[in-house]
Amino acid sequence: VGTPYLENVKVMGRITRHDKQKKIVVFKYKKRKGYRRKRGHRQQFTAVKIENIES
Repeated sequence: VGTPYLENVKVMGRITRHDKQKKIVVFKYKKRKGYRRKRGHRQQFTAVKIENIES
């Protein structure tokens, strides 16, 4: 990230969507121990549309 670095460059963008991704299930299990943990997670994300790049 950040390579190559360009000086005096402006990037104009617009946020198009802010939402959550699909749910994933995290399941921890240890055999013969009676240990089970089930948990879901949804990662947040922001979709950005790049409209203009000025140099």
